[in-house]
Order: sequence, then structure tokens, then C-alpha cells
Amino acid sequence: MMTENNSSVLTASRNEKVKKTALLITTITAFTTPFMSSSINIALPAIGKEFMLNAVLLSWVASSFLLSAAVLLVPFGKLADIYGRKKLFMVGVIIYTAASLFCALSPTVLLLIAFRIIQGIGSALVFGTAVAILSSVYPPGERGRALGINVSVTYLGLSIGPFLGGVLTQNLGWRSLFYVNVPLGIIVIFLVLARLKGEWAEARGEKFDAGGSVILCLALVALMYGFTLLPSINGSILLLFAIAGFLIFIRWESRAESPVLNLRLFSNNTVFMFSNAAALINYSATFAIGFLLSLYLQYIKAFTPQRAGLVLVAQPVVMMLVSPFAGRLSDRVEPGVLASIGMGLLTLGLFVLAFISALTPTGYIILALLVIGIGFGLFTSPNTNAIMSSVEKKLYGVASATLATMRLTGQMLSMAISIMVFSVVIGNIRITPEYYGLFLYSVKMLFAAFSVLCLLGVFASLKRGKLR
Repeated sequence: MMTENNSSVLTASRNEKVKKTALLITTITAFTTPFMSSSINIALPAIGKEFMLNAVLLSWVASSFLLSAAVLLVPFGKLADIYGRKKLFMVGVIIYTAASLFCALSPTVLLLIAFRIIQGIGSALVFGTAVAILSSVYPPGERGRALGINVSVTYLGLSIGPFLGGVLTQNLGWRSLFYVNVPLGIIVIFLVLARLKGEWAEARGEKFDAGGSVILCLALVALMYGFTLLPSINGSILLLFAIAGFLIFIRWESRAESPVLNLRLFSNNTVFMFSNAAALINYSATFAIGFLLSLYLQYIKAFTPQRAGLVLVAQPVVMMLVSPFAGRLSDRVEPGVLASIGMGLLTLGLFVLAFISALTPTGYIILALLVIGIGFGLFTSPNTNAIMSSVEKKLYGVASATLATMRLTGQMLSMAISIMVFSVVIGNIRITPEYYGLFLYSVKMLFAAFSVLCLLGVFASLKRGKLR
């Protein structure tokens, strides 16, 4: 009896160690990508000045990363379920870290964009597995708290990104932003090798659906790249290819023995389907906020990168504070209710930003960002908890990757909508003082459109039904 008790104590102790290690490494990686995303927005004017870029090409410095990450997340999530989540997580961290170094060393914008694409591939491996690893080691009663911490650190990266990114860009140049990722990546690699014991591959032995993966990737590329080319004929053709690709994908997956994306997750699980739809709409409506306000503050208001970063920090700081509370609350209260309230606040904040002008006080912008930050914090953790709690354990990798795909696809669509509006209103020219009026008109138009899109997200969030 004593031996059994000692064995139980040792097992419980090992499980707690694995939980803490998994939480530590996933939160470090949850910090790096949002830090990169928010800090690169601050650095875009400096990058544009060095390489003499127009508004559209400048947007691709941010968007190229999102494109490669979004198209590969679901296939990588399935591979992680089959071959091991820790293994693919490790590969992803190595690729992301190496690509960050080469981004910093890039002598031309084309090489910078190329390495940003590789950085996105590494990110897809990391984010297709990180939440799945957390969901594997934390039981349902503790999962909301762990996910809340994870999301909170994501927002810590977002909150530090604008300020620290502004300081680094202003004093050390934009390349220093990429160097920051290198030591963090090395720390994660060490922790995985030394302290994260065990492996999670509940779908081990299943075949990988290579055909479905290729069709899905091509359809997503056509969708997102085509969107950036609108209203040209090439953009319309690519969107038609995307629609055809998704129809072929649905037919293929319905017949596949081991589909890369089990469509029954959507057809038979309303919580999963509408929670993912809400995430897609949420990020489509909100991701470009930092990009647009960074350009607005530095071009229209003539702020330095450091000062612009201080303004933008308002949103993610509030998100960081609200997310753990919302995550814990979603373990006891219906997650859909919290997420819907959050989406409603996001709609309000975006609507307020649609009225900015060259004379808008800084306090007005900060107030709108605070409302958006509260909304984001109330939405993200409960929505993630709803998705991961609505599927069985062997599907955690696919569920995690599907959510991450919705997030990154939404982010890419948000940038694609921005690129499209800039192309139509301003054209492929540099944003110089004589075009500031057109630029400001574009920004206001985008915030108005995003507020309407977010309002639709409220209804998608409410439609999901009850998890409990």
C-alpha cells in the first residue's frame, strides 16, 4: 500500500512538473510572435524608408509571415497528432529562431519577405501544437486557467511590442527587433530538450492526408493573395480558384480515410463551428488596428516610433490584465456569453476609431484602444476554451491548428482588406505628405468596415449554443 501511495505521489509530482514546463515553454513562444507582429508595425515606416517601399509592398512585409503560417497550420496540426506534438513544436522553434536571425541580416526587401515566409512556417509548427500540448497536459477543470495565462502572455508580447519596438527601432534600428527572438528561441529549445518529458500523439498510426493538405494550402493561398489584388481581374480569378479549391477540398475530405481536417467537427459540433467562425471574424476585423494606427500616428500625427508605441500599448496591456480573469471565469460560466460580450465591445471601439481625423486628441485614441483591449480580453480566452473543450482528446492538435488557422487567416484577411483599400484609394505609391488626405480617408473607411464586420461576429458568437 505504501509503495502504491509513493508511486502515486511520484506520478502526480511528475505530472505537475510537466504541466509547469509545458506552460512555461508555450507561454514563451506565445510571447515571441505577437511581440514580432506588434513591433514590426511600429518599424514599418523605418523599413519603408530604408528600402524605398510603397504602401502595398510595405504591407507585404507584415503579411508574408501571416500567409505562410495560415496555409500550413492545419496540415502541421494533423502531423503533430500523428507523429508527436512535442517533436513538431521543437522543429518549429528551431525554424522560427533561425529565420528571425536571417530576417535581421537581410540586405534587400525581397530577402526580408522570403525569410518572413520561412519565419511563418516555423510559427505554423509552433502554434499548430502549443495549445494542443497545453490541452493534453491540463484536465478540463484546469484548462481555462492555463489557456488564460497563455493568452495573457500573448498580450504581454503585444503590449511590450509597440513600446519596446519603438525604442529599439528609434535607437538601434528595425533589425534589432528580429534579433530579440534569437535568445528566446534558444531558451525554449533548451527547456524542451532538458525538461519537457513525454510525447503526445493520440492519432499515432493514422495516415497523413497529403492530397487534402495540398488542396487546402493552394485554396488558402489563392484566397488571401487574390484578396490583395482586388479589384483587378487577376484578383477575381484567384478568388474563383479559391472557391473551387475549397469545394474540391470538401469533397476530398468527405471521402478521405484519414482526413487532414475532419469536417464532422464542423457539421456535428455547433460549438466548434461557430466558435471558429467567431475567431475568424474577430481577427479579420481587428488585426490591422495596430498596422493602421502605427502609420496614422507616425505619418499624420508626426509621432516618433517610441511615442507611437506608447499610445498603442494601451490596448494589449488591458488585454493582458483581462484575459486570465476571463479564462478562469470561462471554467465556471458559459464561454460563449463572455466571448459575445467581448465582441460587442470590440465593435464599439472600432466604430469610435472610424471618426478619427488629423486633429483627433491622443486621449480619444487611447480610450478607443482601452475599450478594444477589454473586448479582446473577454473574447479570446473563453472562445479558445470553448473550442478545445468541445472536442475529444485525440483531436486536440487539429482543433488547436484549426483555431490558429482561423486566427492567422483572419489576420491575413484584415491586412488584405487594408492592402485592397490602399491600392484603390492611394495606389502603388509611397505615403508622402501630399497623399496624407487620401491615406486618412482610407484609414477611416477601414475602421468603419471593420466595425460592421465585428458586429456580424457578435451574432456568430451567440449562435454557437451552450458548451455545458
